[in-house]
Amino acid sequence: MVNLWEMLLDFLFPPHCPLCHAYVEKKGGWCPACLTQALQPHRLPLSVPMRAFLADAWALGLYKDSLRDLIRHLKYQKQRSNLPYIASFLQAAAEEAQVKELLSGMDMAIAVPLYPAKEKQRGFNQAELIFGDFLTSQHIPMMRLLNRIRATRPMYELSEQERTENLKNAFAVTEAKALEGKNILLVDDILTTGATMAECARVLKAAGAKSVRGLVLASDHR
Repeated sequence: MVNLWEMLLDFLFPPHCPLCHAYVEKKGGWCPACLTQALQPHRLPLSVPMRAFLADAWALGLYKDSLRDLIRHLKYQKQRSNLPYIASFLQAAAEEAQVKELLSGMDMAIAVPLYPAKEKQRGFNQAELIFGDFLTSQHIPMMRLLNRIRATRPMYELSEQERTENLKNAFAVTEAKALEGKNILLVDDILTTGATMAECARVLKAAGAKSVRGLVLASDHR
């Protein structure tokens, strides 16, 4: 019955590529050319202070065009209907050599947390929605072991010194024993300044994590 309903919906509303809008075989699909254009795994530049806590950080694509729209519509318009496009993008990314290497040896994943009031208002943590099912399929459990205990200002409008002050005492580990000696994959939707991810990594390392690597869906840095 479910398959018949899905077939009817696909007939009435044919699925299309999120970038060029050409018709595709199934919901969440991309046309091959657009997927190749969007999927650009790359290592992100980190400052010397950040590298003290983050082993490295990677983005799966550039924060523009279809990826930017998918993320914005999910975060700000709560369009969960975009998740199948993200899921198929992630499955394609998992076949890339750099991504396979990144995921190998990871004991668990932790999403950069939202302040509870903000998460309640949004209804979800977008990083968990984006990566949760995908990482589970890669045998990397998503764990909630890090909390944002203080509201912070948007980072893009702050100087480096203001960013440091803004993030001071903003995060806390919930269960340090679960982190001891573990290799952590720290995930978020995008990376802008990198300061938030680096601070999360610092807190995780201070709690006993062996290593922390970063992964975001997209970034405008190369």
